[in-house]
Amino acid sequence: MAFLQDPPQLSHPYRSDRSLLALLDRALPTERRATLDVDLDALGDYAQIAWQRVCTTTRRKPVLTQWDAWGRRVDRIELTPAWQEGASMTTRHAVLAAGHANHQHARLEQFARVYLYHLASEFYTCPLAMTDGAATAIKASGNQALIERALPHFLSRDASTLWLSGQWMTETHGGSDVGNTETVARQDSEGQWRLYGRKWFSSAVVGEAALALARPEGAASRGTAALALFYVETMDGAQRKPQLQIDRLKDKLGTQELPTAEIHLDGLPAWPLAELANGVRQVAPMLNVTRTWNTICAVASMARAISLARDFATRRQAFGRPLIEQPLHAHTLADMQAEFEGAFALAFEVAHLLGRVEQQAAEPHEATALRLLTPLAKLWTGKLAVQISSEALECFGGAGYIEDTGLPQLLRDAQVYAIWEGTTNVLSLDTLRALAGDNLAALRTTCAAWLERNDDMHAVSAIRQTLDAAARWLDQHASTRDQLEAGARGLAFTLARCAAAALLARQASWSSQHADPRPAAALHRFVGRGLDRLVAPDVDNTALLLG
Repeated sequence: MAFLQDPPQLSHPYRSDRSLLALLDRALPTERRATLDVDLDALGDYAQIAWQRVCTTTRRKPVLTQWDAWGRRVDRIELTPAWQEGASMTTRHAVLAAGHANHQHARLEQFARVYLYHLASEFYTCPLAMTDGAATAIKASGNQALIERALPHFLSRDASTLWLSGQWMTETHGGSDVGNTETVARQDSEGQWRLYGRKWFSSAVVGEAALALARPEGAASRGTAALALFYVETMDGAQRKPQLQIDRLKDKLGTQELPTAEIHLDGLPAWPLAELANGVRQVAPMLNVTRTWNTICAVASMARAISLARDFATRRQAFGRPLIEQPLHAHTLADMQAEFEGAFALAFEVAHLLGRVEQQAAEPHEATALRLLTPLAKLWTGKLAVQISSEALECFGGAGYIEDTGLPQLLRDAQVYAIWEGTTNVLSLDTLRALAGDNLAALRTTCAAWLERNDDMHAVSAIRQTLDAAARWLDQHASTRDQLEAGARGLAFTLARCAAAALLARQASWSSQHADPRPAAALHRFVGRGLDRLVAPDVDNTALLLG
């Protein structure tokens, strides 16, 4: 019989993930592990089942039916099996609720769950992120009526009462420039606010609620200060409210199981979160949360791509020996692993700091560091997920290009991380804002603390020298805004890599005391691949090339 290649097998995503296990061993008190381990083990089981489903069934997309057989507008969306299982998986394993528990480790424990559930969920984690962000924004608003109305549903541990929340910000003018929002909020004769307008990207349209930006009637016609943030509910019992119409579902490159919609609002009842202005400012607590979700999910995609590529390298023979024994292939896999471990360390530090800040357990420099690290982690891991997923597909040769292996989906889906919740350039400019004052000094102080016990002098020196170079770069270009902005991306990647390296050094120091030299090897390789991504911006040259 002709030779048949064994396909890659997915190792148990929890039991085989030494980075996650070591992180939890280091960062969590022993007494917090029992319940968490049960959930993480079950989510790992589910991930393996879901991967088998991907490999053995025909891929499905959501289907929108706008009208029933008798001409009634129904806007019914049929979802994939993973999405139909989403509410039960989320509530059974506290994927949302855990993040809002009253202790400083809440976010770390939550995002460990998210990390394992994400790919198996087929991006059901997208509306979960929106819902988490909405819960956070409503808490921050102090609106007691909405807190009592919405939060018990958003954070429910019962699938029958769980609500999902959307985030309706983007209009046809674009995503980031929300100052051009055209959606209008008007009060009816009874004083009820109602929304009128079109939202262009609605990623959680199947949810029961949403937060939406709108311009109160009579407010200034341009700019963000006049916008207000409103809470809406989308369902009237089992039926979608008639004032919300779904025009169509987006036909996307990736995340195809996730129903992203274009919608019209025609008098949908709405309630302001707080003042009828400064709605973008009220969105800020939500963005910190959703960008952290994006970061963790990007790292989860890297972990999946590398896990499958490494397993395949043990099964595929070429030139008389397995790929894992081929020096160049092994070198490539090791490079991917080192980059992943840096990204993992940074992502979960952001998650842990978020929990500490929310529970008011953080030191002042930690809160400052979180403000800077959140956009850095999101922008860097978003780009890195695409790079690693692409490299992983090459590791399978032609099979990596064949749809029914399930592998191309890894690359298509990864592209969303660099776009959702702020593109790389948007977040690079946000990094500049986060560096206002002397916040780079706070990052350097934080990195120094992470480096305290590490004896890899080469790595420590490289991190310090690169941070020095970043400080000099800022000083050199601070007076010329165009040059500062033109080089913002290189600065952001440099700071992200320095922070990741310092965190790898901290993990390596801890792991060496537990007889595991692998994090130290990852640190050495990560630093060896270079930390400095600074560029000398040449605005005149740019103008010539684009002229």
